[in-house]
Amino acid sequence: MKSRTFTFLLTALLIGTAAVTPLQASAQVNVNINIGAEPPPPRYERVPPPRKGYVWAPGYWNWNGHRHVWTSGHWERVRAGYVYQNANWYQDGRGWHLNKGHWKKDKHAKHHRDHRNDRHGHGKGYHCPPGQAKKGHC
Repeated sequence: MKSRTFTFLLTALLIGTAAVTPLQASAQVNVNINIGAEPPPPRYERVPPPRKGYVWAPGYWNWNGHRHVWTSGHWERVRAGYVYQNANWYQDGRGWHLNKGHWKKDKHAKHHRDHRNDRHGHGKGYHCPPGQAKKGHC
C-alpha cells in the first residue's frame, strides 16, 4: 500500500513539474530575427475604419526560417500609458533585422489625453501608410 501511495505522489509531482516548467521557460524567450535576405516591399492593406479602444497594427513581412511570409494587419487593444510600435525591418552591417510589433511605454503620455484613437498625435484613427514609417514620415 505504501509503495502504491509513493508511486502516485511521485507521478503527481512529475506531472505537476512538467506542466509548470514550459511556462517558466517560455516567459523568458526573446526572439531576434537576423537574416541576409531583404524583405519584399510592403503589401497594400485596406485599413478598416477606426475601432474605439483599439489601434491598427499594419501587416508586415515575417520570416518563417526559410522565406518571407506576409502577416496580415490586426487590431491591438489600447494599453493606457503605452504606444504601439509597428513591426519594421532595418539593415545594418550584419544583415536585415525584424523588430516585431510591440507596446512601448509612452514617455510623453499625459494623464488627460485619450490614447484610444490617437496614434502618435496624428488624430483620430490615424494609420501610417505602408513603407512611410521606415522613411521616417510617421
